[in-house]
Amino acid sequence: MTVGQRQGTAKLLAVLLLLGGLSGPPLQATVAEAPSAGATFTNPLLRSGPDPWITQREGVYYYMHTLGNRIALWRTENIADLADAEQRVVWKAPASGPNAHSIWAPELHRLDGKWYLYYSATASGFKDDKHRAVFVLENAGSDPMQGEWVDRGRVNTEHAGIDGTVFDHGGKRYFVYSPYLGADSGLAIAEMENPWTLTGQERVIARPDRSWEKQGGRQILEGPEFLLGPKGDLFLTYSASACWSDDYALGLLRASAGSDPLDPAAWVKTAQPVFKRANGVYATGHNGFFMSPNGKENWIVYHANPGPDMKCTPKRAPHMQRFGWSAEGWPEFGDPVAEGTPLPVPSGKGR
Repeated sequence: MTVGQRQGTAKLLAVLLLLGGLSGPPLQATVAEAPSAGATFTNPLLRSGPDPWITQREGVYYYMHTLGNRIALWRTENIADLADAEQRVVWKAPASGPNAHSIWAPELHRLDGKWYLYYSATASGFKDDKHRAVFVLENAGSDPMQGEWVDRGRVNTEHAGIDGTVFDHGGKRYFVYSPYLGADSGLAIAEMENPWTLTGQERVIARPDRSWEKQGGRQILEGPEFLLGPKGDLFLTYSASACWSDDYALGLLRASAGSDPLDPAAWVKTAQPVFKRANGVYATGHNGFFMSPNGKENWIVYHANPGPDMKCTPKRAPHMQRFGWSAEGWPEFGDPVAEGTPLPVPSGKGR
């Protein structure tokens, strides 16, 4: 089988896994082998995968994306061969309650020796924004694909909102999410008492005040993700504008080294988006970050559409590419790479 045939077969398997999980028991494939030196891949990683997230730990990748009524994990040693990865549904939404519908944007984090899944959900019987919130699942086992996921409930945010994420810095842990603030969706931060509880005052650190944050008929900042710069600066990427707009793009906030993340004045926004549509790739957004197993490469994962006017549907697919840093310590994401362009796979341990 040629490389092209194998990739086509892998992508078809991914679609079958996704469709099969909608109506039946979880499907499972074998774990892909680690890539060889010089191996390449092409985007997209799967044909469907809104709000993708990748966690890499000790050479093993865990991947997930929005499925609507459940959370599934993919596990592989070769993230470029994601379609051949083992897949398992680890949690299904209850029939009723505050977290019964619209299960969006799951993120897997390893905190204090346990696994935590953060996800957005909507209360049963509602479809409006004011009934959306961020929830947490906890697994004390070493393998997130196994063991019991305990429901730790809703994060006690001040506002309704979505897209929660966490990061540790300076001996403290912080939570950032996208609260609904009247007609706007902004970004807010708070310190954490534990992985499911906020403490102290919650502070809004950004609102949509640029024209490129207001495309598609909504004023939206969402999907915040933390990135530590090589000079100690704190960065937060976020997705700007409505997800159904072709101009859905990534903005960037920076807090200089030594500043207080809880101080709204510490965060400065770039004048223009730092990652936007190009090369036939549209609606680039809802990203995450991960390191290669050798600890030397920075990677971004994001979803995108393969054409214009494709809106906010399951056709959004996961892409990934490597990025670097400027001499001043700013992330340099470049442009989204065109579909079908061969790219080197993330370097494995020892390479």
